[in-house]
Amino acid sequence: MQIIRPRTLSGFMELLPEKQIKMERMMAVLRQVYERYGFAPLDTPIIEDAQILLAKGGGETEKQIYRFQKGDSDLALRFDLTVPLAKYVALHEQELAFPFRRYQIGKVYRGERSQRGRFREFYQADIDIIGDGTLDVLNEAEIPAIIYQVFRRFGLTRFQIRVNNRKLLSGFYTMLGLGEKSGDIMRTVDKLDKLGPEKISALLQDDLGLTGDQAAEILRFTAISGGNEEVLSALENYRGRDEGFDRGLEELNTVTRNLAAFGVPEANFAVDLSIARGLDYYTGTVYETFLLDHPEIGSVCSGGRYDDLAGYYTTRKLPGVGISIGLTRLFYILDEQGLLSDALPSAPADVLVLPMTDSPAPAITLAEALRAQGLRVQLYTEPKKFKQKMRYADALRVPFAVLLGEDELAQGKCSVKNMTTGEQVLLTPEAAAVHIQKALAALDGPIILEK
Repeated sequence: MQIIRPRTLSGFMELLPEKQIKMERMMAVLRQVYERYGFAPLDTPIIEDAQILLAKGGGETEKQIYRFQKGDSDLALRFDLTVPLAKYVALHEQELAFPFRRYQIGKVYRGERSQRGRFREFYQADIDIIGDGTLDVLNEAEIPAIIYQVFRRFGLTRFQIRVNNRKLLSGFYTMLGLGEKSGDIMRTVDKLDKLGPEKISALLQDDLGLTGDQAAEILRFTAISGGNEEVLSALENYRGRDEGFDRGLEELNTVTRNLAAFGVPEANFAVDLSIARGLDYYTGTVYETFLLDHPEIGSVCSGGRYDDLAGYYTTRKLPGVGISIGLTRLFYILDEQGLLSDALPSAPADVLVLPMTDSPAPAITLAEALRAQGLRVQLYTEPKKFKQKMRYADALRVPFAVLLGEDELAQGKCSVKNMTTGEQVLLTPEAAAVHIQKALAALDGPIILEK
């Protein structure tokens, strides 16, 4: 039989157990925070009818989508979690209570060119709040609080959630007589961080036909900076010239005013008039989140307000607000830069029980007793020599090995060996569980390190 060389496709990420455990820990933090804010878990199918997925797509989306035939069915792999949510809400609108708050952590697929930090299969972690007909702007102030709690739980302090409002931007462009070009201008200005003001000015003039004065005025507006109150005060100078601008400014004021009540320090939040988001379905508040010490990573969490989530699938107006974390990309870059903590336990078990008696029954009983106390326990049953068993414990990076031989058994105790310090103590099973739990609690810490 010919041996097929094992390989992983380009753009797909496989992790060894040690790193997969860190990824799972990040997912656990996300679930805990999302559920603390009253979001319900959702799991939509990976495969959908292609017509459903492409209703909001076409163009670039159709080029990137994984699409295939099965019998008479035209199928595709989901390329994000937002379109499946739109279908789900339209399908179950009579059964859901609104506002509907859901979170989803799942894989999505895009057939784009794979490159450093960009994958064809990757995890997204989304939350969305969907209203029925209306959705209060206060929900848009709560979203940054959730982002803040997630990143603090990851162990980060040096991050900033940047917020803007597309109504305000559209109104400003209307003041300049450029209302019909506002979408194109936003998509161009959204690249300001990557391309710089000179290149953006050239694109506005060469590609969109703006005058030099118009491009300069747009760049002056987006460059308004300072503390949040300073920026909002500067924006008051434009009030009264456009109704849409005034609505956007009121919404931005509401979001900013309520952030302190939601527990977000101003150090982690900034009004940034250059943030626009490139997708046209955003209609109000928009968000981008950056790690301040690693601007090269780009935005690690983004989203915003949209006024018609499911317009392709129902006549019912379902406005919403949400954010998405590109979890695979974030994990890859953090790992590449050495920012994932090595101090956290990354073994698949807290304890490795090593039987040292002829009969395995006492070790089985001990393992079950430790599991009953909430510990993750692996029972080693292979007929190996003691040194080989310890090498296996080292290879797993298991925090504790528990040895049970005839001497221990005679005393009703077990030997508990700390695999990091080498310390070994003789304890009853009950005391062993307490000893191990205390030591594990001391090892707990941030997932991500700041350097």
